[in-house]
Amino acid sequence: MTDKETQKKVEKLHAIEEGLRNILVQKQNLQLQLLEMENALGELETTKGNAYKIIGGIMVELPTEEIKKDLNSKKEIVDIKVNNLERQENKLKEESSTLQKEVLSTLKE
Repeated sequence: MTDKETQKKVEKLHAIEEGLRNILVQKQNLQLQLLEMENALGELETTKGNAYKIIGGIMVELPTEEIKKDLNSKKEIVDIKVNNLERQENKLKEESSTLQKEVLSTLKE
């Protein structure tokens, strides 16, 4: 393998690592959102009657069940996003591992 090919693989490896970092940041943010939603749902379990929800710039009183339904729907969407990010992360990790092995074997020669 030529030096240029090796250099291209190293550059691709750096790009993959940067992509992995971006995915991890996105995943952390989504997991934080999930935690907040779960906490809110837990609080709604102890709430009797109506609760308040901020819509735009105003606070609106709504039935607790309506807010729970909305939060569960949003939670489901965020779960799907986290799962997609995990699949992307695993794919990039495999690609990174393969490239690392190729570059290391080339450098040993």
